[in-house]
Amino acid sequence: MCGVLTQTFFTAFAHATVTQRLWAGEEFWFFSLGAVLWLIAFFGLPRPILIYVFGHELTHALWVWLMGGRVSRFRVGPDGGHVVTSKANFWIALAPYFFPIYSILAIGIYGALSLFLNMQPYGRLLYAVIGATWAFHFTFTCWMIPKNQTDLTDQGTFFSLVVIYLMNLLLLSVMLILASRQITFESFGSDLLINLGNFAQWLFDLFQAVTR
Repeated sequence: MCGVLTQTFFTAFAHATVTQRLWAGEEFWFFSLGAVLWLIAFFGLPRPILIYVFGHELTHALWVWLMGGRVSRFRVGPDGGHVVTSKANFWIALAPYFFPIYSILAIGIYGALSLFLNMQPYGRLLYAVIGATWAFHFTFTCWMIPKNQTDLTDQGTFFSLVVIYLMNLLLLSVMLILASRQITFESFGSDLLINLGNFAQWLFDLFQAVTR
């Protein structure tokens, strides 16, 4: 599934950038600007560990609530944090590694303000903030994964990495579809099914060749 989704995403991305000139749109440029500014900050300035830890634990708590659980303790500090909950599963454990909480908060705040104010002039700022916050999520996720996180080891490291990769790529696919006027959920899903069928056929042909 990782391979099939990767193939589908990059095929759609190449089509959007080359044929549909996605790179020429202001959405792409402001998103990229936000991402680049964060990358400069991440590698050139002291890393805001406390902000990351707060978002990490808040994501755990949010997914506990989404799954009907209760949070009885929430602790955040520069040396780490933890939440004590009444419910636990791999979605809750791995959520901070694929759910960009600050990007979701930015979109939510923008949407809430749009109910009362004309936020259209600030659309470019939203793209830049999403780019910076998503890059924040991506860089810290890549930085934290090799640090022997118990969130991953408790669920099985290989299984955890597969879930994290799939969910992050799925999020990128949704962002690509929303940013491109020509790519739709229907067309992306159709390409995904075609690639899945081709992969299944390849496995079948390989099995026949081996057993012949």
